[in-house]
Amino acid sequence: MIPRMTDYFKRAEAGFRPLYALEAALKAGPLEAPLLHLIKLRASQINGCAYCIHMHTAEALRDGETSLRLHMLVAWRESPLYSPRERAALAWTEALTLLAETGAPDADWEAVTAAFNEDERAWLSMAVAAINMWNRVQVGFRAAHPTELPGEQSHAA
Repeated sequence: MIPRMTDYFKRAEAGFRPLYALEAALKAGPLEAPLLHLIKLRASQINGCAYCIHMHTAEALRDGETSLRLHMLVAWRESPLYSPRERAALAWTEALTLLAETGAPDADWEAVTAAFNEDERAWLSMAVAAINMWNRVQVGFRAAHPTELPGEQSHAA
């Protein structure tokens, strides 16, 4: 995969600056870091963003997430490894990421309202929107990801 541009952050710095501020706000917001990692990784899987999958996997592992939960995330509906709160967030992540297909179903929203307070619901939707934006930028420019995770040896061809 050959990157289409490598200096887009510099060329659109004024546009990216508020996005970095949004990420800082999400980090300081009411949603727990492990949940944010799952949201970001699941949306990135759906969008096929290798750069973001690498980054959010590395961050989740660094912050104590288990390899098994990260491996099973693509099949979270069939796995007992996720709490009801995480399941509601993952369903909402999928609904908003695949918005044209799902229309953000009421059933998914009802699960969110059962698991999150009003402030958390607002931040949850912002987190999903933010990672989808980052995915579109990184996929669009064909951003290259590192070939190893921190502390692991590569098996890449």
